[in-house]
Amino acid sequence: MADIAIQAADDPEAAVASRRRFVNRVIIYGLLFGFAVIYVLPLVVVVLNSFRDQPEIARNGLIALPESLRLSAWPEAWSGYCIGGACEGMQRYFYNSLLMTIPATIISTAIGAINGYILSKWRFRGSEVLFTCMLLGVFMPGQISLMPWAFILGNIGLSNTIGALILVHCVQGISFTTLFCRNYYVAIPDDLIKAARIDGAGFWRIFRKIILPLSPPILIVTVIWQFTGIWNEYLFGVVFTSGSQQPITAALVALTSGAQVATAYDVMSAAVLIGALPPLLVYFFGGKYFVRGLTQGAIK
Repeated sequence: MADIAIQAADDPEAAVASRRRFVNRVIIYGLLFGFAVIYVLPLVVVVLNSFRDQPEIARNGLIALPESLRLSAWPEAWSGYCIGGACEGMQRYFYNSLLMTIPATIISTAIGAINGYILSKWRFRGSEVLFTCMLLGVFMPGQISLMPWAFILGNIGLSNTIGALILVHCVQGISFTTLFCRNYYVAIPDDLIKAARIDGAGFWRIFRKIILPLSPPILIVTVIWQFTGIWNEYLFGVVFTSGSQQPITAALVALTSGAQVATAYDVMSAAVLIGALPPLLVYFFGGKYFVRGLTQGAIK
C-alpha cells in the first residue's frame, strides 16, 4: 500500500493500473482457490470418513472431523468386507486390476512406439491413410465395440478372464499410444535416420540405438496415460468379466450390494481410497514428467 501511495503521488495513472492489477490478481486467485476447494472437498470427506467408525458417522454425519483416528476400516475393506456375496474385501479385485493394467500398459505402449516409429520414419504408400484409420479409435466410443469384442472373446475362449481385459485394453489403447509416439517421432530429424541407414543400421537397430534413447519423455506420457485410463476403466470390466475376475472399479460399484443392513460408510471410504491409490501415486510421482513430456512434444 505504501508503494501505491508513492505511485499515486508521482503518477496517478500508474497507481490506478497498479490497483487494478492487484484487484484482478486477488479475484483470480480467489476463484482458483474456490474451485480447488470444491474439487478437493469430496476427496477430503472420503479420507476423513475412512478414519472414523460407523457409529460416529451415523451420529455426526458424513461431513465432520473425526473425533479420533481409527484404522479398523482399512483391514476390513482390504480383506473382510462382503462384495457380491464373497467376504474377501478388495484384495482380489485389486490384484486383478494390477494383473490387467501392468501388462496392458507395457504392451500397448510398446506397440504404439513401434507403430509411431514406422509411420513417421518408414513411410510407405498408404501409411497416412492407415494412420488416419487408426486415429478413428481415439474418437470411437467404447460402447460401439462391445458386441464385436464379446463375439471375439467368446470364440477364442477368453470370456470372463483377466486375459480378455488385457487383450481389449491393449487393442483399444493402440490408437492413443500410436498418436502420441508418431507425433513425437516426426520431430526427430530424418537425416539422422538416413545417416544410420548409410552406416548399415537396419530397422530394429535404428529403433534400439536412436529412437528409444530419445523416447523417454513421450514413453512416460503414454505409460501414465495408459495406466490411469486402464485402471479407472469400468465399462469393459463389468461387461466382459464377473465375480472374482472383475477389476477393482467393478467391485467398487458392487459395494452397495453387500449383505449389511446399514451402509458402512467407513469401510466404503477406505475401499474407495484403496482403489484410487495407484492412480494417485502415479499422479504424485509422475505428474510433472507427464506435463513435461506433453510440453516437449508440443514444442517440437
